[in-house]
Amino acid sequence: MLAAYAVIGNDSVQTLGTFIASNSKIFKWYWLWLAAALVLAGTLFAGWFLNDGDISWGRLDKIPAVQIQWYHAAAPAVLVLLTRMGIPVSTTFLVLSTFASTVLLEKMLVKSVVGYGLAAIVAYVTWLVLAHFLNEKFNSVKKEHRPFWRTLQWFSTGFLWFSWLSHDMANIAVFMPRQLPFTLLILSIGVLSAWLAYIFWSHGGKIQKIVLEKTGSRFMRSATIIDLVYAFLLLYFKEMNSIPMSTTWVFVGLLSGRELAIATAHRADYHFGYVFPIVGKDFLKMMVGLAVSVALVLAIHYVFDPVTME
Repeated sequence: MLAAYAVIGNDSVQTLGTFIASNSKIFKWYWLWLAAALVLAGTLFAGWFLNDGDISWGRLDKIPAVQIQWYHAAAPAVLVLLTRMGIPVSTTFLVLSTFASTVLLEKMLVKSVVGYGLAAIVAYVTWLVLAHFLNEKFNSVKKEHRPFWRTLQWFSTGFLWFSWLSHDMANIAVFMPRQLPFTLLILSIGVLSAWLAYIFWSHGGKIQKIVLEKTGSRFMRSATIIDLVYAFLLLYFKEMNSIPMSTTWVFVGLLSGRELAIATAHRADYHFGYVFPIVGKDFLKMMVGLAVSVALVLAIHYVFDPVTME
């Protein structure tokens, strides 16, 4: 349960943050939660059915099942603490690294760095082009077009939520049997849905600030475009290989590239002096999270359980 809350609480901002920000004043939180919970249940059941009881969608193929030790549980505990501080930690590094070898950790890091860079480049180019047609600094959607964008946003969020779950459910599934019995599947869906309800009730928590301080993230059109670009990026990396990666890094890279593109397109009234502190702060927080993750995995492999190094 601790792992479930830690992962959902920290990573909800990536997938549901813009959805919450742009809909919280229009819909009651429980309607938003119900939509997300249905996608959650469908994704877990599909993964369980298609992968012989494995809800991680094959992301744990390179991480053998081990007996859970106290230091494995320490990772979610640290994650909860950092989440309460509003730090966007990579749950993949912090949680899966305690189970993975240092060789796999290196591959995860390389893939995540590539993800950050590619997301930033794709976002920069995408929003630089969009700037010629849309002004992301203002919610300028005409009233008659709002139902279309609202509907598209709900579908894009569902697609993104599915893409993220098929990536990062491994961070929770690693604490469970690789082949879940049906009763445990139902229990898992229930527990995750309960934590998800808390996230929606609290409007995303403190870490939601990462989304709210970005230009236009509360606007449904902006939120829809962010969700679609992010979802396709996750889908691309999911199909690349089964090595886990930090979706947090991809998300922060996406927001950074987008913010820089908007600043480039609107130099007259949006200065880089405002953008770089935001981008730099997010990157610094990621580095703090990475440092904690690396320290934890090195302590496990060299101090608590050096046998895993063999």
